[in-house]
Amino acid sequence: MNKITAAITAVGSYVPDFVLSNKVLEGMVETNDEWITTRTGIKERRMLKEKGKGTSFLAIKAAQNLIERGNIDPAEIDLVIVATTTPDMLVAATSVYVATQIGAVNAFAYDLQAACSSFLFGMSTASAYIESGKYKKILLIGADKMSSIIDYTDRATCIIFGDGAGAALFEPNFEGLGIQDEYLRSDGIGREYLKIDAGGSILPASKETVENRQHFVFQDGKTVFKYAVSGMADVSQKIMERNNLTNNEVDWLISHQANKRIIDATASRMDLDENKVLVNIEKYGNTTSATLPLLLSDFESKFKKGDNLIFAAFGGGFTWGAIYLKWAYSK
Repeated sequence: MNKITAAITAVGSYVPDFVLSNKVLEGMVETNDEWITTRTGIKERRMLKEKGKGTSFLAIKAAQNLIERGNIDPAEIDLVIVATTTPDMLVAATSVYVATQIGAVNAFAYDLQAACSSFLFGMSTASAYIESGKYKKILLIGADKMSSIIDYTDRATCIIFGDGAGAALFEPNFEGLGIQDEYLRSDGIGREYLKIDAGGSILPASKETVENRQHFVFQDGKTVFKYAVSGMADVSQKIMERNNLTNNEVDWLISHQANKRIIDATASRMDLDENKVLVNIEKYGNTTSATLPLLLSDFESKFKKGDNLIFAAFGGGFTWGAIYLKWAYSK
């Protein structure tokens, strides 16, 4: 029997209708379109504005898009993982509600949180389950309503993040396609540089924490940028070296969309032609757990069976890594 590998067999996505452009942000904080575009590559981002709708809404929409595009029977899904930094609520897992709402009646579900690396780490988890032979269909969703934790008076963070969701279905493959290798890392040194101070067990919510605006994302931009540039570039180069891949053999870079300069630095270290570097940051900004699957969904038609894809991400904590995957189908 051939070795089981975990292949992506369907993708889907969803972004809200409301567009928050750089022009609009100019009227909210001290910034301008040229400054934002030059430093980040972002032109606009999406926001989920409807009251009472959270990350689960985004995740459900992305999953339904995958189910429709892939002609999938949700009752056949064994496991639903929602990779997210912004769950609907504490304690009650967002994934469980999502699975129920999409009709995945035979699946168990749980959330996975590793900041912007959540979807990448979820790929590793899905791969391990598939390779074990226990499960046949695993739905991995990356979804975040970042607007729920962003201070729109803080120009250091409000220009970067957007809301969105993407999904990928993993199934067994016996042709040698799917996930080939992974190199995942973490370092607690990053704990103080990208975080939300309050709302956790160390500093529970109180009148004072709300008044002090401690429930919003804080980012030491320069420090995070420095670590992200070196971290993503290092692991991307490492995964190529471990698998004896030349730059000509890498077909596509699927990079976390946090900053265009970080993406460019990673591609430069890999010595990749810019045509192989997929970018949609200008439309969505940093959607955290959703950036990688949104790329897959947006550019699905470009991928051919057997293509070599390198995934790379970097997130708070710090968490980062790279995954090498062979694409399993052509559209």
